[in-house]
Amino acid sequence: MSNEHVSALRKLMKKHKLNAYLIPSTDPHQSEYVPELWQRRSWFSGFNGSAGDVLVTETKAGLWTDSRYFLQAEEQLQETDISLFKIGVPGTPSITEFIKSELKSGHTVGVDPQLLAYSEAKEMEKELASKNIILDYVEENLVDQLWHNRPTLPMDPVYLWDETYAGESAASKLKRICEQMTAEGAEVHVLTMLDAIAWTFNIRSNDVDYNPVAIAYAIITPEKAELFVDKAKVSKKIKKELKPIVKIYDYGDFKKRLNKYAKRKTKIWLDHTSVNQWIVSLVNKKKSTVIFKESPVTLFKAIKNETELEGFRNCHIRDGVAMVKFLHWLEQAVPKGGVTEISASDKLETYRKEVDLFKGLSFESISGFNEHGAIVHYTSSPETDVELKEDGIYLIDSGGQYLDGTTDITRTIAIGKPSEEQRDRFTRVLKGHLQLTMVSFPRGTQGIQLDTLARKPLWELGLNYGHGTGHGVGAFLSVHEGPQGISYYRGIGVPLEVGMVCSNEPGYYKTGEYGMRIETLIQVVKDEAHSSEDFEFLKFETFTMCPVDRNLIKKELLSAEELDYLNNYHQQVYETLSPFLAGVELSWLKKATNPI
Repeated sequence: MSNEHVSALRKLMKKHKLNAYLIPSTDPHQSEYVPELWQRRSWFSGFNGSAGDVLVTETKAGLWTDSRYFLQAEEQLQETDISLFKIGVPGTPSITEFIKSELKSGHTVGVDPQLLAYSEAKEMEKELASKNIILDYVEENLVDQLWHNRPTLPMDPVYLWDETYAGESAASKLKRICEQMTAEGAEVHVLTMLDAIAWTFNIRSNDVDYNPVAIAYAIITPEKAELFVDKAKVSKKIKKELKPIVKIYDYGDFKKRLNKYAKRKTKIWLDHTSVNQWIVSLVNKKKSTVIFKESPVTLFKAIKNETELEGFRNCHIRDGVAMVKFLHWLEQAVPKGGVTEISASDKLETYRKEVDLFKGLSFESISGFNEHGAIVHYTSSPETDVELKEDGIYLIDSGGQYLDGTTDITRTIAIGKPSEEQRDRFTRVLKGHLQLTMVSFPRGTQGIQLDTLARKPLWELGLNYGHGTGHGVGAFLSVHEGPQGISYYRGIGVPLEVGMVCSNEPGYYKTGEYGMRIETLIQVVKDEAHSSEDFEFLKFETFTMCPVDRNLIKKELLSAEELDYLNNYHQQVYETLSPFLAGVELSWLKKATNPI
């Protein structure tokens, strides 16, 4: 179908006098995961990874995505007119570089302004202007004109996230935001990111798969707050409870209300990293003063309060019990035959559904056996599903959304007897994982400075992995959250702060054979032992409670310190989870956590 889509789009491009058209993967809120009606790139190209943009010119079409999706994209773009451009691979041009090489002076590139972040739009405008190529903001999305029977906006109800789990009232959060606005001289602050809005008002919904958020905008002033969401999704009871802190408008009223503030020539605070070009254009037309700066909500949300951190601890215990039940089941079921990638991940979801406060998965589980495990963000389908058989390596990356927190865990399991190479590679991944877990670092350190620790054991053999080592995680919110990260590309310039939660997930992937990754969630805490009057030091503590597969560990590669830490961690896992297990599952946990 994608070839037909390309042809049809080119006809519309000609009608609009465009020489190229850009189809970003995001939505008006710059979301990573988007509702079905805004999954335009996926519908158009057939590639359904979470990251990737498509560009169509009069003669060529391309998809740009990162290393997590190279193998998946190659498979899904087969027999299409869309070429794959591998971001980060030497010699691969960026989308703008490609446009400049393909288009001539005076040519025009079209894009929906709601789908480009302002900072991205300005950078693209600047680059293209060097060759006199025009970036044309076409508000009428061309893909929507081709997409018949396109889904409508989801209608899941909005509900309140109780202060029992939030640890802070929405009124208190709004007060903190307004204090920051006063400090910046802002009279109006516009929130566009869905998780930021959910955090601010302590509301949740199910509008986006795996993300408990509502599709909404918000406008905040010192006098009042306005929430723009489909009113049909908000019950009378919720409206009554929200009334003291926010006035609710329909989602479609946002443009009119924003124009009203802009006409008053007020000082409007916009987050340049997430606000879309369409909103900036609306404000600029009225010649209001714009303050471009990251929203204070981003950092507020990233630094968890004690209630949220306690929720993380509790939900990881319950999630760990589900994981142990699953791993025991897997060990017993695989030799009998019939266990596949899909049936295995479905079984894990069944165990999670038995857990208190479970609200759904935090992302689509990555359940990959052998060569499928080498596809970093592999999604098993009925067409690709395979049986787990001896001998092989099975990778399961999964997580749950609970009312008191969000989990994200990866475990790699040896099915049968692993090879010496597999044990070596896994142990090197484990060494990197442990080195990052054990590090003590001075306050002010950024994640980019710690990323090397997790890679060094692999670098010693000339090996590496293409994804980041860690991302921020929300509290019953998005499993991927900024601004912090432990990565060579994510969270740059943002120091790690006490209360932040990150993942720790080094990996190794051998194309066509196997993949392995170990992932736990960690929180930043003060390191009392290393802190002094001169320097405050920080360290990590681990939330995730689940054993690492001993069959894949090559003991002689671990230092005494690493081995001691791993054994202590396994002892902690046993002591924490054993009260909730019995019989054969408890026996399995005891064996899985025995000292190495």
